[in-house]
Amino acid sequence: MISSFLLSQKCTIDTLLTDKISIRAIQLWDGKVWYAGTDSKFGYVDLKNFNNKKQIRLSQKSLQFRTLAQNNKYFYTINIESPAYFFQIDKQNLHSKIVKVDTVKSAFYDALIFSNNNRGLAISDPNKNFNSFAFTKNGGENWRKDDGHKKLDYYDGEAHFAASNTNVAFQDKKIWIATGGTKARIFKLSNYSWQAFETPFTQGTSSQGIYSIDFYDKNFGIAVGGDYTKQSENINNIATTNDGGQTWQIQASGQNAGYMTCVKFRPKTKGKEIVAVGDQHISFSSDYGKTWTKISDEKNLYACEWLDKNTLILAGKDKIVKMNFQ
Repeated sequence: MISSFLLSQKCTIDTLLTDKISIRAIQLWDGKVWYAGTDSKFGYVDLKNFNNKKQIRLSQKSLQFRTLAQNNKYFYTINIESPAYFFQIDKQNLHSKIVKVDTVKSAFYDALIFSNNNRGLAISDPNKNFNSFAFTKNGGENWRKDDGHKKLDYYDGEAHFAASNTNVAFQDKKIWIATGGTKARIFKLSNYSWQAFETPFTQGTSSQGIYSIDFYDKNFGIAVGGDYTKQSENINNIATTNDGGQTWQIQASGQNAGYMTCVKFRPKTKGKEIVAVGDQHISFSSDYGKTWTKISDEKNLYACEWLDKNTLILAGKDKIVKMNFQ
């Protein structure tokens, strides 16, 4: 598919991988796209030689992975639903092992991130009795629910979305986490203390809220989402912050392509250019998220990651694709 792009540029889409799989989490490393998905599948495809690819099953069980993160030595992925297995995959030989099992009935891991080689955070849906986050300080070898952080209080019906592994972001030793459902809020971890901020985002039902966030620096960030049961609805589904997540301003309400699952700042554009992907479209902003243009009708894509300024990798239902901005 070739789509008109801003300033008379063009973008083309190449298919890197096709398979019977749903992929909602990707990582880029060593010139390859790494992915974890349904049916316990984990693998990679080479960005220069599409025929160079490998796929393994991390379990004989049919687990569904919607998380994937990495540090300098390992990949980590956790399946949704209980029991939740924390898989560690060696980057050099792809040998895997389980380093933690969460048997809490409410376990449902939506996202996983490393802020450096040692510190990582795994996000599960809320539990009223204790913190639903799991922390590591030693590169993923050990994970603890209680890390000295004050327990967060959720509203009834408030949770996280396992849409693209991007309901969490970090910059400058700060971590932000987005929620949805009855409430669409932003949790911010800074100096070992949590804060919770309200947003004007669409919210109120289990399918509404913030699905993805990204931060350009410690102050400027963007949130996207909507309602996955009403994907054409585009009211109050994009917002930006200029004060580190404390306050949010709605952008392009009623003037965008609808529900979005993943948002990423384009590299080397100082936060001005942003891409967002939804089940029904790929959209682009060239003015800090204020206005949006649909640049592709490519469907069933959920997760995205910039390889460089002119190359975007996307994954979703049965495929991984590369979008080239010329």
